[in-house]
Order: sequence, then structure tokens, then C-alpha cells
Amino acid sequence: MSWLANKLQGLKPSINFSSVGKVAISAVLIAAVLLSFLGMYWSSEPDQFDVVATAKEKATERGYLNNSKKLVVGYTTASTLHTIMETLLDKPGGFISNDILPPGVFMDNMPAWEFGVLVQSRDLARAFRKEFSRSQSQSTEDVNLKIAEPQFNFDNKSWALPSSESEYRRGNKELMEYLDRLAGQSNNKAQFYARADNLSDWLSDVSTRLGSLSQRLSASVIEDKPQLESDENTRYVRTPWSKVDDVFYEARGTSWALIHMLRAVEVDFIFTLQDKNALVSLRQIIRELEATQANVWSPFILNGSGFGVLANHSLVMASYIARANTAIIDLRRLLEQG
Repeated sequence: MSWLANKLQGLKPSINFSSVGKVAISAVLIAAVLLSFLGMYWSSEPDQFDVVATAKEKATERGYLNNSKKLVVGYTTASTLHTIMETLLDKPGGFISNDILPPGVFMDNMPAWEFGVLVQSRDLARAFRKEFSRSQSQSTEDVNLKIAEPQFNFDNKSWALPSSESEYRRGNKELMEYLDRLAGQSNNKAQFYARADNLSDWLSDVSTRLGSLSQRLSASVIEDKPQLESDENTRYVRTPWSKVDDVFYEARGTSWALIHMLRAVEVDFIFTLQDKNALVSLRQIIRELEATQANVWSPFILNGSGFGVLANHSLVMASYIARANTAIIDLRRLLEQG
């Protein structure tokens, strides 16, 4: 037995640190690859939806629409806003702007897209509260909309106590109650006034947003030039190179939201638009915005100089946005005419 004891004493535990290091590096690489693929999946933009079909489906689920009934005026627009917020919260990856963990914390294009959608949703919610649901300036605010509108304006970067998602869902819940009342499912029936002045007021906000976006997109390609001291008030603020893709995707999100909102407006304001001979103008705006949703085949947002070798994605986007904004200005002029 002595020889066995000698053998056991000669054995010393050893750790192969090189093997452990290889395993750790492999695990990190695998995690990085998986997070990259997950990030790419989360970066996919939601598909467009049929605003009328979605509104009818929502009304049918709530039990106040059958084959013999039509949607009440205003239901399609309010339903579209509700669906846009649902999409923002329930798309792949959910709402990413307030993420503090990977891969969301490393993403910037999708949060920029979300912000563009969110800004338009806030503007439309404000229009519902201020104009669409009120007969005149002295009338009482809608009980649900006065809660929903500030909920949509909650900080989009808050991840807890409370989270952005919880506040937006509460706003959407109030918006759904407005929809129920609009369809006559309550003694306190909600109202929607499809007047030309109401539509024009909302389009004024849309025009302001698009004008700002167009300038920021164009500012990414403006050449630095020396300016005279007297020209200080007209000096351009160039978009930082690190923000060029963010502005581009914010414009994509803005356009995505507006396409659906304007399609819904066409349904609910159809008689007003026809009376003002403005239906063609509205459809022209939608076509211009639809062009902004073409596939981006480049893995990077390129911004080559004017007529240079490389493409300039921001300048192309700015062109569509500016043309849509011009058409909105023309549409507002038609609506304001007697």
C-alpha cells in the first residue's frame, strides 16, 4: 500500500488557465453574436396597417359593429392613434428608447424611429383634446382625452417608477374608453367634430414638425462657409455626424405615423375635404410620405457631398419631407378658404 500512498502524494491539483480563458472568450463571442442578431431583429421597422380594417376589427371586438352598421365619424382616426401606440409598445423588442440593458442600450436608430412616431402621436392626441372633441373654445374637455394626452407626453427615457411603457398604456386605455363612448357605448357619449378649422389647426403642427425635420436633414450636407458678422442670425447649425442617422430614422418614424394618420383623416373628414376640393392634395401628401418608407439597402446612412460618388440618404429624405410639407401648406390654404 505504500506505493499507492506515494502515488497519491505525487498528484497535485492543477488548473489549466489557458482552457478557462478560451471558454470565457468563446462565451463572450457567442453572447455578442446573439445580441447582434437580436439587435438587428429589434431594429426591423413595423409594417404598415390598413387603418379602416383595423378600426373595424377593433369595433367588432368591442361588440358595437356588425355588418349593417358603419363606423361613426372620428372612430377611424382615434382607432389609428390607439393602434400606432400599441405598435410602438408591442413591436419586436417592445419600447426600446428607455432600455438600460443590451442590446437596446446600444441601439440608436430604432429609438430615433420611436421618437418620430411618439412626437406625431402626442400632437394628434393634443389635437383630439383641444379641437376634434370640442364644439368650440368654451366647451368642456373630454373626460378621457384630458388624461390620455398628458400620459403620451410622459418622459420617453424613464425605465422605472414609473416606466414610459406603463404611462403610455394608461393613456391608450383612456383613449379606448373615448372610443367606446364615441361609438355610443355610454350615456356620456363622446364627440368628434370633423370641421375644416380643426383639421387645419392640426396640420399646422404637422407642417411645423416637417419643416424642422427637413432643415435638420439638409443641415447634414451643408458645407461650412465663412459668414459675415451681420449674417449671424441666419447661420446654419450643422447636424453632427454622429446624429445624422438618428435624424434620418426620426424622419422615417415621423412619416410612418403620418401616413396612417392622414389615411384615417381621409376617412373621417371625407365630406369636408370634398367640399373644399382638397382630397387630391391630401392624397398627394400621403404619396410623398410613402416614398420615405422605401427599403434602405445600405448598412449605413451615407451623406456624401452634393453630387459626389457616395449616396446622400439625408438629402433624399429631406426632398420627400419638404415636398410633403409644401403640399400640406397648400392643403391648409384650401381648408381655410370659404
